[in-house]
Amino acid sequence: MLPSAPPQIPANELSPGRLWYAVAAVTAVALIVLGVVLGVYRFNNMVDAVDTDHQFANGDTFSLQLGPESERTIWIKDRGPSAAQDCNITGPGNPRLGGPGIDVFLTRDETWNPLYDIEASRTGNYKITCSSEGPSQYAIGKSGGIVTFLGGSILAVVLPVIGVSLGAVIMIVTAVRRRDHRKRLLAERL
Repeated sequence: MLPSAPPQIPANELSPGRLWYAVAAVTAVALIVLGVVLGVYRFNNMVDAVDTDHQFANGDTFSLQLGPESERTIWIKDRGPSAAQDCNITGPGNPRLGGPGIDVFLTRDETWNPLYDIEASRTGNYKITCSSEGPSQYAIGKSGGIVTFLGGSILAVVLPVIGVSLGAVIMIVTAVRRRDHRKRLLAERL
């Protein structure tokens, strides 16, 4: 007598459902896409960090429109040995210039360093004048260059890694639990 084949267990009777495979895939894809979007956004911010088309020199007055939420920085081109760079800002409210931290912005043949962060309390037209002991070029830009980009890029890399890892864990757990449930159902039906 030939042994009979074990009874077939329909896939829809197994727990957890196959929906969890879709949840794993959607989670992985969503976090990968989020990481890529964040990386592209950070890269675009870095590329546009300094407005090198609108430079001004020692003693020149540069006008710009700012608001309380504006995050602007005064950048200096090829910061030389002179540490005596100084800038002043005038405008509505009590505008201030603060320390920008460490960063750098590179073009093909120039290096730009942040000199001051601009802090404006009210929306309006502001005037900036800078001076130094040697000839210097200045430009206004966003707060953030290569260092800021690298900091944001860490998250842009970590999110896809988390997505793939989490998706893999969900799929493995689902497969193992479905296999164990299939074994229990087969044992009950024999």
